[in-house]
Amino acid sequence: MLRIGVVGAGIIGLAVARRLAELRPDAGVTVLEKEHEIALHQTGRSSGVVHAGIYYTPGSLKAELCRRGAGLLRDYCSERGIPFEECGKLVVAVDESEVARLRELERRAQANGVPGVRWVEGAELRELEPHAAGVAGLHSPTTAVTDYRAVAGSFRRDLESSGGTVLLGATVTGVRPVEGRVRVTAGDEHEFDRLVLCAGLHSDRLARAAGDGAEPAIVPFRGEYYRLAAGREHLVNALLYPVPDPQYPFLGVHFTRRIRGGVDVGPNAVLALAREGYRRRDIRLDDLAATLRSPGFRRLARTHWRMGLHELRGSLLKPAFAAEAQRYVPELRTEDLVPAPAGVRAQALDPDGSLVDDFRIHHIGPVTAVRNAPSPGATSSLAIAEHIAAEVLAT
Repeated sequence: MLRIGVVGAGIIGLAVARRLAELRPDAGVTVLEKEHEIALHQTGRSSGVVHAGIYYTPGSLKAELCRRGAGLLRDYCSERGIPFEECGKLVVAVDESEVARLRELERRAQANGVPGVRWVEGAELRELEPHAAGVAGLHSPTTAVTDYRAVAGSFRRDLESSGGTVLLGATVTGVRPVEGRVRVTAGDEHEFDRLVLCAGLHSDRLARAAGDGAEPAIVPFRGEYYRLAAGREHLVNALLYPVPDPQYPFLGVHFTRRIRGGVDVGPNAVLALAREGYRRRDIRLDDLAATLRSPGFRRLARTHWRMGLHELRGSLLKPAFAAEAQRYVPELRTEDLVPAPAGVRAQALDPDGSLVDDFRIHHIGPVTAVRNAPSPGATSSLAIAEHIAAEVLAT
């Protein structure tokens, strides 16, 4: 019997395991997860946005898998009764200096086949978001929100109904390819014919243990959020986003209406001092040392230190964070923001300091390592699972 292991019970790991069990019901598929619940990290702390494919370079893996994944996810949620709302997204240019970049997003959206995207100005913009600033906007009506923890839970049930297993509290401490197979230490010893690493914040470490000496390295960035206070949620109708600035590596503060209610504001992006450093006081010296040793991080810091200070100021000073949000919603007041849970992004960096933009998946003998799958990873999870499962079972 073919034995397949998957490390990581986030949404991508569970989607991959589910797909493998679906294609090979005779195989034993086992998911190893270090936590005592599934989807506790990037999946469980995500905004819930189902991206339509506006931002991504045409022809890239991100563009292809996001477009397919969004449709698969919409249909899956409909079949399983999981909340899914196509509330739409408005990307706004706050002044004329951003209009050219917004036009580039329009071009990408058209090249990627994103349905229904249209350019709006004046009264049309105000109709969509009456409280938003901006001289122009790009509206994506099919951008949606869902509950990714609920999706991950459903993936787990599908896997188990197909005979697969999820082992919780199974921290992987060793990965050793041996004679065409893989031995994994996770408390007990496990042997697999194929192994897929979907380890998120720890993906680089496990990939190296499996013999993949290539880059990228993972550097953790904490994204801090506020939430609109009760009675102020009317300031934003749906999803309100800035135009990305190509000079800087992160998207910037935006507004996200959540599927269970409320509107989140954020995130900023500050260096986390631990790979799971959700609080400012969370520090792991080994994680911090790995970040500081990374050539990619040092180059990134030298290039973008001014932006780093700007993000840190917004982290430490609530009025500074509010001022950033007020560029898009001028009526917002500092007291309208109440703290919300933070997340940590597994940011992949190449040695030259560039952020890895596309999904990156490496194959090392019987091991497949997902080295980079940030946003729109959750949106794309079912399509990523198709892509990986086809390659795993072809070897």
